[in-house]
Amino acid sequence: MPPSIDSLDLPPFRPRFPWWGADLQTIAIRLTSSRVLDLAPHTSERLAFPMADRTGDILLGMLDRPAEAVDGRPLVLLVHGCTGSEDSAYMLNAARHLLARGYTVLRLNLRGCGPSRPYCREHYHLGRTADFRRVLWQIPEELTGNGIVAVGYSLGGAMLLKYLGEEGAFSPLRGAATICAPIDLAANCKHMMRPRNWLYHAYLLSDMKAEALAEGASNTPEECETIRAARSVWDFNDKFIAPRYGFRDVEDYYALCTPHAFMPEIRVPTMVLAACDDPWIPVECYRDFKWSDNPALLPVLPPAGGHIGFHAHDSTQPWCDIAMEKFFDRLAPASC
Repeated sequence: MPPSIDSLDLPPFRPRFPWWGADLQTIAIRLTSSRVLDLAPHTSERLAFPMADRTGDILLGMLDRPAEAVDGRPLVLLVHGCTGSEDSAYMLNAARHLLARGYTVLRLNLRGCGPSRPYCREHYHLGRTADFRRVLWQIPEELTGNGIVAVGYSLGGAMLLKYLGEEGAFSPLRGAATICAPIDLAANCKHMMRPRNWLYHAYLLSDMKAEALAEGASNTPEECETIRAARSVWDFNDKFIAPRYGFRDVEDYYALCTPHAFMPEIRVPTMVLAACDDPWIPVECYRDFKWSDNPALLPVLPPAGGHIGFHAHDSTQPWCDIAMEKFFDRLAPASC
């Protein structure tokens, strides 16, 4: 059972000047990020996770060790969103916050993302939950004595929810949290393609194309042309991702991978956090889900915060990081 919302003792989220409104909350992290990668006084080292599917692909992660570890704290696995990486600002913000509180953190790069791109012929997609299993299996035992918890942002959160539903009670994780995850993929893609989101959509599609065509990717000339010609995220997934990875079309891909179909089977305590004003994620998908049917899930739905924004009036640390920390602090000990 997850901690109750009352036990988290979360302060109400109120936006910080000048980041008022969903769009400013969403873009603030890109406008204010210093892009300083140094986490000193904490230390970092590279880990590699070979995949077992005969592709030869290797996922890379960055292991961050706190300057002063706290006994009993689990390893925290952070998983980025679409076109993100270990160096995405929200990943670094969360890592700094957790390291200062004695957690060891592993920032994972999904298949073909960030530093993993040159070592991967293939691409990540929402169905690739086997990659999570392979990574968890390979994490050194000296890091897992107090268990593992995982945090997924946006698309990484959707993949994490799918994985948790597939595993049910057999997942090795002590707990999990998702931040602004799309839980209905078809509805979310259509929401993103609305005229008011044209700039977000163009930005995301451009990054998806660049990522899919970057050095290391193994694409046929026809696939490269398909990627370049895509006019929407829907089109990209329909013409490239779906046929390459065995789906009939984009609707088949979304139907088979959409998180809300797997969430009823989750048995690991999981906080599902999303802002009701997220311009990328339709909140109706969250409101329509029957949370009371699965006591392992704790929905946290503040009225504002944008997409992975949560820049609050009373702290320079994103409110979602504080919620995540409180949730993990109140999980039952690994020995229980």
